Amino acid sequence: MAVLLVISGVLRTLIGIYIVLLWARFIIDWIRVLNRSFRPPSALLVIFELIYTVTDPPIKMFQKLIPPLRLGAFAIDFGWMLTMLSCWLIQGFLP
Repeated sequence: MAVLLVISGVLRTLIGIYIVLLWARFIIDWIRVLNRSFRPPSALLVIFELIYTVTDPPIKMFQKLIPPLRLGAFAIDFGWMLTMLSCWLIQGFLP
């Protein structure tokens, strides 16, 4: 039983870190949308690339399953939302 609690604690921590990375990606994406001329310094660029590398696979998987909803010139992408929802659900089911 103790081993299960340790594994559950580790998974909760990893998912919590992943949720923070998803929020960081959300903020980075909005910075890029609102300020198209934004060019991060080289150290920040490395961090941004790490965040995108870690968060891209599940987001792209959800984008393939459910394509963005087009509303004229605007599109709603459900990839980020479904990834965040999945993390919350997995975290909720852990003991």
